[in-house]
Amino acid sequence: RLDRETSGVLLIAKRRSALTNLQAQFKERETGKTYLALVLGNYPANKKVIDAPLHKFLDSNVERRVRVVAKDDPNGMKSVTLVKVRQASDLCSLLEVTIKTGRTHQIRVHLQSAGHVIAGDDKYGDFERNKQLAKQGLKRMFLHAWRLQVAHPSTGEQLTLMAELPSELDQFIKQKS
Repeated sequence: RLDRETSGVLLIAKRRSALTNLQAQFKERETGKTYLALVLGNYPANKKVIDAPLHKFLDSNVERRVRVVAKDDPNGMKSVTLVKVRQASDLCSLLEVTIKTGRTHQIRVHLQSAGHVIAGDDKYGDFERNKQLAKQGLKRMFLHAWRLQVAHPSTGEQLTLMAELPSELDQFIKQKS
């Protein structure tokens, strides 16, 4: 599953048997999912693990939202995100983000809780800054499903599926470098 605004690798099974095998791999966390995200600010290279439970709720507009909660919160679902800085400046940082759990809006909320919202995120981001970024050419959230690692459902062979950044995100990064 990808949020509507997220680009990148999307895996589709042609047969029911392949689907159930792949679903089991995701459920058992036997897959590797790595995203590229551009966040606002200079992300600290030493902040590599975000281990914070997440809780889904409905806001006053009856819109589905997610927030970080205390470790002992009974509504919190264990959520772990690994972060590697790929490129950084004072204005923004390009991150490789690997999720160990697959919670709704996990990357968006974890990075927000770390003080570094995703550029262009209209739900959890910096709305004023997003307006400025749109004028500079970023018309969407900068979150991209870059790499997916799974075992082939029939042969068990380890597969790595990759999708390069879409041209509009690649161009935006090059202009920021």
